[in-house]
Order: sequence, then C-alpha cells, then structure tokens
Amino acid sequence: MRNLVAELQWRGLVHDIMPGTEEQLLKEPTSAYIGFDPTSDSLHIGSLVPIIILMHLRRFGHKPYALVGGATGMIGDPSGKSNERNLLDEATLAKNVEGIKKILSRFLDFEATDAQAPVLVNNYDWMKDFSFINFARDVGKRITVNYMMSKDSVKKRLTGEAGEGMSFTEFTYQLIQGYDFYHLYKNHNCLLQMGGSDQWGNITTGTELIRRMSVDTEDEGKAYAMTCPLITKADGSKFGKSEKGNIWLDGDKTSAYEFYQFWLNTTDVDAEKYIKIFTFLEKETIESLIAQHQEAPHTRLLQKKLAEELTTMIHGKEELENAIKASNILFGNSSAEDLKSLNEQTFLAVFDGVPQAEVSRSEIEAGYSIVDAFVKNEFLASGNETRRALKENAVAVNKAKVKEDYVISLADLINSKYILLQKGKKNYYLLKAI
Repeated sequence: MRNLVAELQWRGLVHDIMPGTEEQLLKEPTSAYIGFDPTSDSLHIGSLVPIIILMHLRRFGHKPYALVGGATGMIGDPSGKSNERNLLDEATLAKNVEGIKKILSRFLDFEATDAQAPVLVNNYDWMKDFSFINFARDVGKRITVNYMMSKDSVKKRLTGEAGEGMSFTEFTYQLIQGYDFYHLYKNHNCLLQMGGSDQWGNITTGTELIRRMSVDTEDEGKAYAMTCPLITKADGSKFGKSEKGNIWLDGDKTSAYEFYQFWLNTTDVDAEKYIKIFTFLEKETIESLIAQHQEAPHTRLLQKKLAEELTTMIHGKEELENAIKASNILFGNSSAEDLKSLNEQTFLAVFDGVPQAEVSRSEIEAGYSIVDAFVKNEFLASGNETRRALKENAVAVNKAKVKEDYVISLADLINSKYILLQKGKKNYYLLKAI
C-alpha cells in the first residue's frame, strides 16, 4: 500500500492522528468514513476538504464511506458552537440530505462495483428504529458521563466559556456519532473515522465505544481516528466566505465565475497553502509552480492555476472557459458577441454592484438615443457631460464604442433584457428592458 498519511501530511491535511492509524493504512485496504452535517441542501467549499480526503482514500486503494447525517442532523453538532442550534423539521432535513447526496455523487462514484467502491450511507437508516430505552441500555451504559464531560466541546459550554450551557439533546450528540462509527465498524468493517479537527472529541468517543462494546467478544475492538486542520486564511479570517457569504459547490448558489474569482483573488500566502490542499497536482509540479510564482508574483501564476484546477473540478472545463471569458470582459478586450455568449447568471455576477435602471421595451422600440440612456437614468449628470464623453470617444454600448447619433435598439439586448453602457475604462451602467 502507498503511504496515504505521508501524502496527506505534506499537503497539510493532518492535524491529529491516533497511534497505529498509519500502520493500518499501510497494511491493507481499509474502509474509512467521514460524516456530512445536513444543515443546508448544498455544501460550501469548507466541505471540499473532507470530500478531497475521501477522494485521496480512493486513489490510494482504500474504501471511502460518506455518511450523511439524517439522524444526527435532527440534533445538531455542538462542536465549535457557542449556542444551541435551531432544530430542522423533517421535510427540510430530507431536502438537505438529498441535496448533499447529489453533490457528493459528483466526486465519488457510488455506482462503481469494485471492491473499494465508495459507499453513501445515511445514519437515519439505522437510528430510526432504535428506541430510547435500547439506546440508553446498549450504548449509554458503555460511556461514563465523566468521559463525555471531558471533551472540549462539552467543557466550554458547561463552564460558560461558550454560550449558555448545553441541552441534554446536544450532550447526547457524541454518543450518537460514536454509535455511527460502531455501526459501520460492525456492519462494514469500517476501521477509521476522519473529519475536521473540531471533531476529534466525537471521533475518539466512537473509537472508545467500539472498544468497550467489544469487551465481551473475541473482537479486538480496534478502531482509528484522524483529523485535518480547519482551513483559515493567512489573516485569520474565516475561509470559504466572500462579501456575499458562503462560496457554495452548487452553481445555482455560487456561479462558476464567482467561484473562479474567489480562488483567483487569494493572497500569495494562502495560494501556496491551498494549491496543496485543494488540488491533486503532484508534489514536484506544485513545488515548481511555487518557485515560478515567487520569481514573478505579479503574474499570479499560482492563483490562476488554483482557480483553473478547482473550477474544472467543481463546474467542468466548459464553465471554466466561460469564467475566464467573463473575467476578460472586465479586464481585457471583448466584444458584444462575448457578452451575449454569457448566461444570465454569469453576466449578472460579472456586473454585480454596477448602477442599474429599468427602461420599457416600447421605449427602446421607438428608438432610444444614447444621450437619453445616460441622462434619463441619471447615469451621468447632464446631456452636455454625455455629449462631451461621446466626442472624446469614451462611450460604449455592449463594449463597442459609439457616437452621439447612436440609437439603442432591441438588437442590442443581452440575454433578451440587458444593455451594458460604459464611460471610460471603469465606469459601467446596466439597463434592464422590462
């Protein structure tokens, strides 16, 4: 077996690891799992790390299990949280579970039939018929309250360091997650659980539960744990957010263009770290890219490669090309045809924040002069200012320079509803036909 742990370590993807884990992964193909919390019907780029780890597992000859928490999602993981979560209703939870399954299926082929084929499981399937009495007898009896209270996620809440205490519901979370590990261990020979560093307490509860539930059997009850760091930016701010909020893996929530721009705008320090974590490029390739980037940082070679690799992985080659084309529209030479080739979502993402106004289609049909377009919509202060800009050849419609006699028509509409006006290199205005 190739050394998966060594691969993850040089990429910066190992935080804590239980003794014996590396040896187990070197000894034989091993089944391992990571859980995904269904708090939304999509996953954002913070979830890319566990997804990529499961992909590495597969590439190194091990069997990945992706667990969607249909049962644990009803409670909410207290790890890293200062207050109790709002409980989701069953309809919302079911929708979220399906959304997450759909996204995971883009990265892991759950239809594969080989021995190490990825498997998708939902803990609701084995928890739904588990009565409270049986859970208390079979599971609760094995782990002491003292042991549970020693976990950081519990201690901080109980001492008032974070939030206002902890409900019994959240207190039991680590037992339920621990039982998930036991169930997969017993029924699927799953020997390793992985997750973010904030999950170490929950994961080790699982290894301890497996050990204690195997005491009266011939089974050794040996299970393993490994966590990865929680990704942050160099300035300490939260990773995975833009000014608009989370960067999602779903194109309907975050366009390919916005996704591409997020990676393109990372700092040099972060790009050096992220290229190892988020891509499957070989070590020699990455070291060469970093060396080239350091010689000429202004070319942003590292950021471009990072954005290219990630956008292709998440959205595909065609969407990457569209994102590059969209970026060039703002920062390079482009034509009306380039603008019209963008879908509406990408077009609006490119010109997000640009001043907008509405104009009726009938007004455009009647012949809408370029001066009226600027003055009536208060894009420029007066007709004189507009005419002066026109004489200086500084006005464009859909990136094409125009003169004072230009009349906007329906043929100018982008996506059947937008017209892009421009004064100078950087001042854009958007007209929407209604």
